[in-house]
Amino acid sequence: MQRVQASATTALVTLINPAGLYDPSPYGYSHVAALRADCRIVYIAGQGGENERGELSSDFRTQVRQALSNLQTALKAASASTADVAKLTVLIVDHTEDKLRLFGSELKEAFGSGPKPACTLIPVPRLALDAMLVEIEAVAAVRA
Repeated sequence: MQRVQASATTALVTLINPAGLYDPSPYGYSHVAALRADCRIVYIAGQGGENERGELSSDFRTQVRQALSNLQTALKAASASTADVAKLTVLIVDHTEDKLRLFGSELKEAFGSGPKPACTLIPVPRLALDAMLVEIEAVAAVRA
């Protein structure tokens, strides 16, 4: 039997945590995101922690908050919201478990307390800009 946690805010994305796999919710993601066939898929390029002027804070938490805010801005431009996100890919420079906990806390603030999208976190030695510490890309589903 599957433990199914469906997103309460969109019928286009179903988030599933099947029995036989550990519960990923404390880590801020779901194992499976299934999209309905009648949706339009939106791809959001990796969003870093730059503000509108292209400035980067040296603080990891500040960059995460800004990257999530940038993601929300990009989603809105495609008539989507965090509730429509099926998949995240997160790149973190010099990843640690402390950074994971901090990212999870900020993700919960941005996405709410419900089930989170499927997610892959990739530790990297650096990103496109020298001072860039995090990058977040997304795949969302909106009504066709």
